[in-house]
Amino acid sequence: QVQLVESGGGLVQPGGSLRLSCAASRTIFSISTMGWYRQAPGKQRELVATMTSGGSTNYADSVKGRFTVSRDNAKNTVYLQMSSLKPEDTAVYYCNANHYGLVKFDYWGQGTQVTVSS
Repeated sequence: QVQLVESGGGLVQPGGSLRLSCAASRTIFSISTMGWYRQAPGKQRELVATMTSGGSTNYADSVKGRFTVSRDNAKNTVYLQMSSLKPEDTAVYYCNANHYGLVKFDYWGQGTQVTVSS
């Protein structure tokens, strides 16, 4: 069974930093596009950042220059380093793994809460 296990959320003051981690099953990690999405109360889930298996990245405009997505293929883990956090970054952050080749899948983690508040 495929699992995405997130960690690293919490409460941080504005301007602070957090690093989220998402560990995936080895069987899918190497071919997956790994991504981070977030959902704030009353809002739709939105893309934060993604990284393909080849290392190409994509960021939401609202996080460019502040967030960095990376992956450690040896640990089957994707990270989201968040800096200069703002109150509007407060949301539940979800890890995603997907692939749309001959094998298709789209998996989600359980979510981790990030709260930016003084």
